[in-house]
Amino acid sequence: MIIDSHAHVVLPNERQIEWMDEAGIDKTVLFTSVVHPENASSLFEFKKEMGTLYDIINGIKNPLEERLKAIEELKSAIKENPHRYVGFGSIPMGLSYEENLIWIEKYIVKNSFYGIGELTPNSGQVELLEPLFQASGSTGNLPLWVHTFFPLIAQDIKTLLDLAKRYPSVSLILGHMGGIHWLDTLVACKELSNVYIDLSATFTTLALEFAIREFPERVLFSSDAPYTSPLSAKINIETLIKDKGLCQQVLGGNIANLLQIC
Repeated sequence: MIIDSHAHVVLPNERQIEWMDEAGIDKTVLFTSVVHPENASSLFEFKKEMGTLYDIINGIKNPLEERLKAIEELKSAIKENPHRYVGFGSIPMGLSYEENLIWIEKYIVKNSFYGIGELTPNSGQVELLEPLFQASGSTGNLPLWVHTFFPLIAQDIKTLLDLAKRYPSVSLILGHMGGIHWLDTLVACKELSNVYIDLSATFTTLALEFAIREFPERVLFSSDAPYTSPLSAKINIETLIKDKGLCQQVLGGNIANLLQIC
């Protein structure tokens, strides 16, 4: 089974299914999206759409309202095609342990989501995730998917991996493999068996090669659609991996094992 382990809700929903079919993807792990750049037809429209995201991040638009709206959008997409999707639900940054437990029960568990993410801490905020690691450990060890590209710096990624070390029962997925810090990130992951590596938006194909070589059972194919087409992302993996068994493992087996998807 080919599984895209990280993509965002695309509108209209039919377009996402078309992209999946074009790439031969059987199932997608779907994440919320508060913006829809796939609908932009010009640079101006794309900039305007991404400006909405910055308005949410900076509090100009109510981030809680936008998050809840995006969760409803995710639920709707999964309900339309339950055999093609599983979901990861978002959660606000900076909640206490008790607040995380309440949110997880109300918006993650009750919606039958398989994990929590995409988490997008700013630089210097990674320690705010510790109560969430604790809450995940109390609610069945739901995997946490954390964006590790910009704006995080090397020290932020080190802090994140220290949290993974403190909470070894919680699976941590490093979104985008640390960005420009991919090499140090891979070296630091060597002894952390609960850390998985997302292969989307990587800084260089060399990063993909070394990640697959060093962590064949912990690397996860993903497109990060709509920011990369699923077909392009899949071709990258198929071009790099000549062993058919390993290719199948990276393209779906690893995330299926992690999430226990059949």
